[in-house]
Amino acid sequence: MATSIIHSLPLTDAVTVEVDEESPNEIQYQVELTIVMPCLNEAETLETCIRKAIGFLEQHNVSGEVVIGDNGSTDGSQAIARRCGARVIDVPIRGYGAALYYATLAARGKYVIMGDSDDSYDFSSLSLFVEKLREGYDLVMGNRFKGGIRTGAMPWKNRWIGNPILTGIGNLFFKCPASDFHCGMRGYSVAAFKKMDLQTTGMEYASEMVIKSTLLGLKIAEVPTTLDPDGRSRPPHLRPWTDGWRHLRFMLLYSPRWLFLYPGIFLMLAGSLAMARLVPGPIFIGRIGLDIQTMLYSAIAVLIGYQAVTFAIFAKVFAISEGLLPPDHRLNKLGKHITLEHGLVIGVVLFLSGLLGSITPIIIWSKVSFGHLDPSDTLRAAIPSLVALTLGVETILGSFFLSVLGLRTRHTNTTNRRRRLTDETA
Repeated sequence: MATSIIHSLPLTDAVTVEVDEESPNEIQYQVELTIVMPCLNEAETLETCIRKAIGFLEQHNVSGEVVIGDNGSTDGSQAIARRCGARVIDVPIRGYGAALYYATLAARGKYVIMGDSDDSYDFSSLSLFVEKLREGYDLVMGNRFKGGIRTGAMPWKNRWIGNPILTGIGNLFFKCPASDFHCGMRGYSVAAFKKMDLQTTGMEYASEMVIKSTLLGLKIAEVPTTLDPDGRSRPPHLRPWTDGWRHLRFMLLYSPRWLFLYPGIFLMLAGSLAMARLVPGPIFIGRIGLDIQTMLYSAIAVLIGYQAVTFAIFAKVFAISEGLLPPDHRLNKLGKHITLEHGLVIGVVLFLSGLLGSITPIIIWSKVSFGHLDPSDTLRAAIPSLVALTLGVETILGSFFLSVLGLRTRHTNTTNRRRRLTDETA
């Protein structure tokens, strides 16, 4: 048996794994399960959580360990953890996600179960999580609504407003199978954790984990778990409205389709239809008359919609290049057929169409010896022409920018391949 270091970051203990020489690609982990807890001044409840976790391992004959990701506690939490038999990983980067991420990097187990260290989750009842992980599930989510929420354990606004809304959005946007999107107790394999390549350091970490697991097609299961009242005497770190907004913001930014693409397409279609209907002349709906003023607003809707659609594409390409989103095969296929040259041709055609369309107002103006004009006559032709001119320029500039992002994507992919090769040969 040969031993190698797979992680040796300054923020973590070195993690050693044994590699079978006959099957070098199969990692033989030192233990089966690592129980991970984030910590920031949890002296009141940390010992209870650790003892419950160790008690579970001993009672069920599971080879395992407890790892604490400490965010700079000043109340002696580190000493308590070590005294109780846990390993402490000092994580100077503040944040719930950072503490869990670097603690997981230091895990010596094949599987990881994470949970808060405020004694709200029962670390002595992890059997269902372990069973599902052993069955081959990549991510096992706890469900507090099925397991039971004790009186006073969850504020009413979290239970009846925040969690249902955020879970619903996650299911709608990403088709996530979890029905308790933000349960803090969950298990995952270390192999799945590496595939997720999580990036966030704050509370969004929980959302990113579920979303990426879904987008990567990982096997996800859900098991009931209980939620007890926070065991600390001080207020919790959680800020319901602020953290809820951070989760929502992350999901919106993570799904450019819903935030930019679909609204943009709607604005473009609605604006184009309204402009086309108003080109021949004003229309009346009852006593309401729609004329060039409405046409102008319709034109602005088209331009805003086009900006939103192009930004959705930019955001998608950038997120993939930075590892925030997995590769999109449909986008790759589209990119092979729509090149920089195609974009430039479309942009030039739109621009020239706008120029040709601008001749009509000039002809109308010449008929009055370039004197006073009736705006309703000239703007009816000028507005669509100006829209075409603007869309042409935006298409040309957007095509160049996409090419720049494409270079970035290829560079990132090459770097990632080299990194994987280095890890495999280390």
